Amino acid sequence: MTLRENMESSGTWLFRWRSFLPLFLIAPILLAFKVYQYPYQSHRLDYIWEIGCVSISLFGLAIRFFTVGSVPKGTSGRNTKRVKGDFLNTTGIYSIVKHPLYLGNFVIGLGVSLFFRLWWVTSLFVLVFWTYYERIIFAEENFLQKTFSEKYLKWAHETPTFLPKLKNWKPPKLAFSFRTALRKEYDTFMAIIASFTFLEILGDSVVNGRLVLDQLWLILFLLSGLMNATLRMIDKKTKILRIDGR
Repeated sequence: MTLRENMESSGTWLFRWRSFLPLFLIAPILLAFKVYQYPYQSHRLDYIWEIGCVSISLFGLAIRFFTVGSVPKGTSGRNTKRVKGDFLNTTGIYSIVKHPLYLGNFVIGLGVSLFFRLWWVTSLFVLVFWTYYERIIFAEENFLQKTFSEKYLKWAHETPTFLPKLKNWKPPKLAFSFRTALRKEYDTFMAIIASFTFLEILGDSVVNGRLVLDQLWLILFLLSGLMNATLRMIDKKTKILRIDGR
């Protein structure tokens, strides 16, 4: 097998299992908690820092939210089986960056990694993310080149892979659909809140030497869980969140 074939094969495999990327970081996270402490021994400063971290992750969610709310059915989404695409997205956010969903994932993960205030945790996250997604992107771009040939090559030449080029902006062909974005991303919001709730409880417990259940984070977790369950039921039992062609 050539290097190119190996990259494509491993990228396709990683694409299928890309949702399990956080599992690679469990051991470093547990190690980070061994030295975890509040900044300057202040719980108030810890809260302020957490708000900043959550804001970063929610900005990543906003990137994903805007992306999936502006594209047709059969393109961007939560497909986990194989690399596929019925259309080549070249307008909207895809006019300024090739992989906005992965950019959103990176920003979400960056916010989580900054929770620890340890340079090596964030550096490790960036390294693992880049190594993991590099092959996925290779497999995706190889598929798109084979499928859309010259059209893809022209768009790829003009559009950066990961860092947005704002001056390239072209309005999306489809108007933004809040309902579509909500249907596709309510699980992501729940995952962000659940992750920070877990980290906060574990961090407080390490610092205090006993189990500490932060009321604010528990309330946020319960509210997000209620919202998630409600939207899931609406999504499964009705067509309120569904729009033809999305």
